[in-house]
Amino acid sequence: MKKLIKLILCVIFPLGILYLLLLRCQKRAWPEGMKSIRYAHRGLHHQPDAPENSLAAFRAALDKGFGAELDVHLMKDGGLAVIHDSSLLRTAGADVRVEDLTKEDLEQYRLEGTEEKIPLLEEVLALFEGKTPLIVELKPVGGNRAALTEAVCAMLDRFDVTYCIESFDPFVLTWLKKHRPEIIRGQLSGDLRKEKGHSKVSMWILTHILGNGFTVPDFIAYDHTFRDRCPELKICRRLYGVQEVSWTVRDAETAERLEKAGCLIIFEGF
Repeated sequence: MKKLIKLILCVIFPLGILYLLLLRCQKRAWPEGMKSIRYAHRGLHHQPDAPENSLAAFRAALDKGFGAELDVHLMKDGGLAVIHDSSLLRTAGADVRVEDLTKEDLEQYRLEGTEEKIPLLEEVLALFEGKTPLIVELKPVGGNRAALTEAVCAMLDRFDVTYCIESFDPFVLTWLKKHRPEIIRGQLSGDLRKEKGHSKVSMWILTHILGNGFTVPDFIAYDHTFRDRCPELKICRRLYGVQEVSWTVRDAETAERLEKAGCLIIFEGF
């Protein structure tokens, strides 16, 4: 019995405390209006003339009174392109990386066979100035996370927009925590264990949000289809009171169920 008590006190209890510290996040007051609205994933793009992450899709979201989620990449000349993939093959039919382009280069590409161009971040921010809020996802590539994050923050400072920033990359959140702690920051995650191009260990850590102890996020944006199988997410909600954001919700019934559970919604297709 004494050995068991000693084991609990010396091993199991400290490991339990360490586990909880690795999940540490925080509950903070959000900017007014951010928690009472739904966010259109890459804009309201389920229309043939409004491709994802296009100005047309963002205008459509605004017309319906929605906020929007968008993705940002850093280009070769320091410009900030609003597009999901680093490669333009899927979205614009061109086998090039957006990081290798300049603002001038970007002008020649069109999205999904339409006349819509790939917008710059400043063009999208101008649309949303003084209107509905944004969830801005940062997409670092090739070690440019610090340069990307700094450039996006500087651009956001120029506009009267309500926003938060999220990323799958915990080092983006670490940069924000150190240099711009006033910005609401969120850890993106889901079941990433089969994600290609990354180590299995790092993807397992991200899946179970065990980097929170270093990034201390204000919200966790999690794939809603996996949320009930992630005990760490439940701990973060119940112990730390962190805000959960659910992506990507594709039907009204699921959206209503998640909102009743206190989640913010990033939606698509309805």
